[in-house]
Amino acid sequence: MKAPAFDYVKPASMAEALAYLKQYGAGAQVLAGGQSLMAVLNLGMASPDVLVDITALPGLNEIKVQADSVTIGALVTHAALQASPQVAQHVPLLWQAVPHVAHMAIRNAGTIGGSLALADPAAEYPAVALALNATLTLQGPGGQRQVSAQDFFLGFYSTARAEDELLVAVTFPKVKGGQVMVFDELTRRRGDYALCGLAAAFEVKGSVISTARLAYLSMGDRPMLASSAAAELMGKVPSAATIAAAQAALAQDLSPNGDLHGSAKGKLQWARVLLERSVSHVGKSV
Repeated sequence: MKAPAFDYVKPASMAEALAYLKQYGAGAQVLAGGQSLMAVLNLGMASPDVLVDITALPGLNEIKVQADSVTIGALVTHAALQASPQVAQHVPLLWQAVPHVAHMAIRNAGTIGGSLALADPAAEYPAVALALNATLTLQGPGGQRQVSAQDFFLGFYSTARAEDELLVAVTFPKVKGGQVMVFDELTRRRGDYALCGLAAAFEVKGSVISTARLAYLSMGDRPMLASSAAAELMGKVPSAATIAAAQAALAQDLSPNGDLHGSAKGKLQWARVLLERSVSHVGKSV
């Protein structure tokens, strides 16, 4: 199939980009890496009036390390994340997730901002952002505003970004001593969309899990936080009994729909498998 006809603009400044978004409203589609957008256009799933190419906007491809956090510009590519020693050191959960994103050709062009703004429930970065309770920065006509990851993802391909706003950056807290980060997913083939994935952030004191955030992908219409399962882990030593209790609690957190890839029951079992793997990893770390 061929993409529908559309206009194309490439603003050189943030003010110009925001002006186009205001002018076209819902008819504007933002182009960053384009690795998901091009496929959507070619399949006829979107018919924008104009593509607003933001790749020339200055300052959006930087990684900035602050005292307690790391801010990543929306145009930083997957490959740049994977190659960044700062990301590997300070945001290891994100760094672990990058190799699971599609294939190298996609990672060379696709961007973190594009992935987060698209909000595909099968994508890795939204789950990572939710697990770490990252903060997303949106730029609009009235200036910037910050939205927590927990409030940003609203549903299937739906976010808190307004039509006249751009996602310009995401800020992750730096990993601290005693924290253990685990990213894992199940796929039919390397590079395919995940059948089920888990971004898990633990804090361990002594041999006890003091806090846990479990964010699943491909288990609903958005990244899903498994709060009941996490509660079963907190204050406990990693063990077979602890894992079993958390696995049982997943039924309160996740209600996946069956499809061509698996039944609802089967998908819940995949989630349990990834939970066991992540907690077992914590057990080896203490």
